[in-house]
Amino acid sequence: MSIQETIEKQVKNAVTQVYKITLEQVEFQPTRKDFEGDITLVTFPMLRQIKTNPVQLGQAIGDYLVENVPEVVRFNVVQGFLNIVLSDKYFLSSFFEIKNQKEYGRYEITENSKTIMVEYSSPNTNKPLHLGHVRNNLLGYSVAEILKASGNKVYKTQIINDRGIHICKSMLAWKRFGNGETPETTGLKGDKLVGNYYVKFDQEYKKEISGLIAEGKSEEEAKAQAPILIEAQEMLIKWEAGDPEVISLWKKMNQWVYEGFEKTYNALGVDFDKNYYESETYLLGKEVVEQGLKKGVFFKKEDGSVWIDLTAEGLDEKIVLRSDGTAVYMTQDIGTAIQRVKDFDIDGMVYTVGNEQDYHFKVLFLILKKLGFNWSNYLYHLSYGMVDLPEGKMKSREGTVVDADDLIEQMRDTAKTISEELGKLEGYSEEEKEELYKIIGLGALKYYILKVDPKKRILFNPEESVDFQGNTGPFIQYTYARIQSILRKSGFDYTQELTIDQGYNLHEKEKGLIKQLQLYPETVQLAAGNHSPALIANYTYDLVKEFNAFYQNVTILGTEEIEEKKFRVQLSDSVGKVIKSAFQLLGIQVPERM
Repeated sequence: MSIQETIEKQVKNAVTQVYKITLEQVEFQPTRKDFEGDITLVTFPMLRQIKTNPVQLGQAIGDYLVENVPEVVRFNVVQGFLNIVLSDKYFLSSFFEIKNQKEYGRYEITENSKTIMVEYSSPNTNKPLHLGHVRNNLLGYSVAEILKASGNKVYKTQIINDRGIHICKSMLAWKRFGNGETPETTGLKGDKLVGNYYVKFDQEYKKEISGLIAEGKSEEEAKAQAPILIEAQEMLIKWEAGDPEVISLWKKMNQWVYEGFEKTYNALGVDFDKNYYESETYLLGKEVVEQGLKKGVFFKKEDGSVWIDLTAEGLDEKIVLRSDGTAVYMTQDIGTAIQRVKDFDIDGMVYTVGNEQDYHFKVLFLILKKLGFNWSNYLYHLSYGMVDLPEGKMKSREGTVVDADDLIEQMRDTAKTISEELGKLEGYSEEEKEELYKIIGLGALKYYILKVDPKKRILFNPEESVDFQGNTGPFIQYTYARIQSILRKSGFDYTQELTIDQGYNLHEKEKGLIKQLQLYPETVQLAAGNHSPALIANYTYDLVKEFNAFYQNVTILGTEEIEEKKFRVQLSDSVGKVIKSAFQLLGIQVPERM
């Protein structure tokens, strides 16, 4: 039983004994910084049941707790708030429990654990990954790690959008203008090479539109009649018919892209347990729609197209099969969801997709529910805001996106410049410096993106993210490295069992640090429940602030008392371990020295 549960039980006992009333609810909150106390009982809501004033009620409960709960040593009452002070012995005991846990804050997978699939990245094979994909990948990977740490079995997946008109545009442009060039002959990553031809298609398309408008066509007519677009549409029809030449080109160019993606994923530090491909899943769901028609879930219009009516749920009518019998995205997503449950026997799924698809996922989840799939209740759309730059919005077709590889390289260079200016790298070999720049730069990028609530839009500023002060990745990494330095300089085996006297008086900064450590397991569960890495990021920043206050106000290695020194080094070590654990959940490395 936790201390809060113990106090809650005794508060109810106190009210029963003193006022002869069974209390329905007990509300706690953290004690405000300007009052003495470790946990605060809010007495105002109790006045609905108890006819007395809040100060008298607080005093009566406080007296009872001091008498009946050994951990409660004193209290103070401020209007409707009872501030409870816990003993140093309780905090020391709590610290020893934390210190002795191998994977503190993480929960084991049991036979009752849920199996959850997290989908993220899911790019198109006509262009390289960009800044928007970076946020998607970092969010999806981190949420998967947090769900795993909270005791779930997790599978990470992506669906690669490897078919469709946009893919044919890149293929056609390469066929027309590529002169047979390859990633090997150009020295370009395959995804960048293919992306260049997607941009090239758009440039040529715009030229043809302008030419047709000059001949007297309307803009709408010109867009529809541009020869290059018509040829791309014909290529898609050939692909769907299995034309050998088109399929061969498609396979070749997609392979270039996959090899390029893999390099980017490795650089970002994300991975997947299973890839799904749209070329293999786009026909999934058609059979389910046919079954749904028979059950009356869907209905057919006069032109033969199949729809679902969701107006009763406040949504629209939604098409699930075109009049010519071809599938739409919704059909594919229905089929893919069902296939994944068959493949992995999962209890739920998290879709990491931008907030422009909010409506799509409302419809998808509702359709699956109407089709009778109970697991649809455990589907979640991790909807996130876009990433903007100081220069404005990104556009793939115009080639104005921030390329993910270029961004990773820029972050490394920024970390290098700032580190050199601060002069923190004496005694490092060139190889060690390069590794450190990479860890700091990538840590800065990941933390800057993940510390923001997923639903919020981000204005990304690379220079601001690589700052060794404030709520940044490098500031937290630097604190971790400082802790490792303390451990190296300690000069004794700090892992030994403490024989510290139970009458030891904790410094307020020691107590503050233990209180912050206590919050870690709860924060992991909260972050998993909310699908929010921001809760982990900001918890870690608060922990680091507490440690730095402790470091500045308490003598760690300079104290004469060996047990006191050992305790403070162990406390520092535990903080370091939680920083490392929390940053692993964000996909961020921590350097041993900086």
